[in-house]
Amino acid sequence: MFELEEVGLELDELEALRLADLEELYQADAAKHMGISRQTFANIVARARHKVADALIHGKALRISLPANGTESAILSSNPSEDLPI
Repeated sequence: MFELEEVGLELDELEALRLADLEELYQADAAKHMGISRQTFANIVARARHKVADALIHGKALRISLPANGTESAILSSNPSEDLPI
């Protein structure tokens, strides 16, 4: 098995993607939900979308950083059977 290059997605980026793309909230509403300005939300979601696109287009693993409370982070690859906790 070969090792994939990784792209790291932070928890705030994941939450921004969830609110914008899954919940389909307007940026102002999503920003309010996260307790940040609309411009900050726009910057976070743009950064997250860039990282996800980079991982998908270039075949990289997507590492999602979870809270530092002892839980594991995960690496997601293009093949779900290869997804591994870290």
